[in-house]
Amino acid sequence: MAACGDGGDRGEDSILEPLCLPESSDGGPSSPSLQCPSLELLVCLFCSESFPVLQKDLLLKHLLMEHKLVIADVKLITDLPKYLLYWKGRFLEQPVTDFCSVIKTNSTGPVEKQEDYFLLCDVLLEDRLLREKLQQKRLEEVLEQQQKERDDSSFHRLCLFCSEEFTGNRSSLLNHMAREHSFSIGLPDNIVYCSRFLDTLQTKLDCLQCLYCEKTFRDKTTLKDHMRKKSHRRINANNHEYDCFYVINYLELGKTWEEVQSEDDRDLVDDNDDWSDWQAHPVSAVCLFCDHQSETMDHIYTHMKDTHTFDLHHLKAKLNLRFYQQVKLVNFIRRQIHQSRCYGCQKKFDSRVDMLQHIVSEGHVMKLPEMSTWDQPQYYFPTYENDTLLCTLSDSDEDNSEDTNHGEDIPVFAEDISNLRGLKQTSILNQLLKN
Repeated sequence: MAACGDGGDRGEDSILEPLCLPESSDGGPSSPSLQCPSLELLVCLFCSESFPVLQKDLLLKHLLMEHKLVIADVKLITDLPKYLLYWKGRFLEQPVTDFCSVIKTNSTGPVEKQEDYFLLCDVLLEDRLLREKLQQKRLEEVLEQQQKERDDSSFHRLCLFCSEEFTGNRSSLLNHMAREHSFSIGLPDNIVYCSRFLDTLQTKLDCLQCLYCEKTFRDKTTLKDHMRKKSHRRINANNHEYDCFYVINYLELGKTWEEVQSEDDRDLVDDNDDWSDWQAHPVSAVCLFCDHQSETMDHIYTHMKDTHTFDLHHLKAKLNLRFYQQVKLVNFIRRQIHQSRCYGCQKKFDSRVDMLQHIVSEGHVMKLPEMSTWDQPQYYFPTYENDTLLCTLSDSDEDNSEDTNHGEDIPVFAEDISNLRGLKQTSILNQLLKN
């Protein structure tokens, strides 16, 4: 979900897409961005403003700041210009509240300080069907393009690695590079927009860049020796610039080829297999102040307290923070640190290191600004989309209830069983057994 920065006067600090914390293990790739730059404009749903496709973040910021609307999972929308045009028309026909979930901020405060924010997401059937329709249309366009490339006999191109010339069908060039140069980008039938794909690779080679590790070298000979000796005769699978060239990435909404492939593999597994030895992949939480990670939440809280003298549990108890207030506080601190700004005094620094030194030397680690500074609706949205620390938060009452029960001496009175026969005769169990 898109997130917003701190205000108009600091627009350069706005964060419109969740960031990612460092991960201890290799995670799955994000969903492919399959929208190619076009001349279409992204129109505002409420006013006459419009933005180029490449300035999507400016549109998202405009919708949030000016119209208090958030579009969920924007990166999964296949054709954003058409998506926006559709909803602009619908909002002219009916009020936005007929389609969007309403998030009321400061709901317990005075009425004049309450604000309504709107969330447009695929929970609404109409929105989900629209997204699926756009996805299906894009898939049909891609398959049509692929068929044109298969039937195209005017293909003409030189090999990327030698001077051999190929005409006719693209598959002859791709098979040649795989056979003669051990460089394969996949089966020809799995590739679309082949000419643009080859142009992209040629540009990288012309810039003396390795196609796998993407390092740049001083001359062509050094690059050639590097790719040969290091066996870097393939593309970088983690570079999502290439995703739009593989048909499989268009098959299912919001899923990469790796996810689709893993589902296909699961279909082959016998349902009667024993899963008793299956272990969940551990999830690591990252410290608010450094890159330290821990798979145990208690350890990460202890680390922040011992290493940085930051006690989140103490702040929660002291300020009597509810769950969503804790969420906003964590997201606020994350964002300020990301922007190299002291969250205690709001002073901006040139680097994160200088800011952290200031927080420690000035004793601002446990100093928070006025609650009105961070208890704001934009901090509902995570600064880092994989922030596991948010999953460990809970209401104060839930945390204290268990401790309270253990701390009290509750007397236990033994049941009078002197007349055991009488108890058996009058017990409600007899009636239940009869029934």
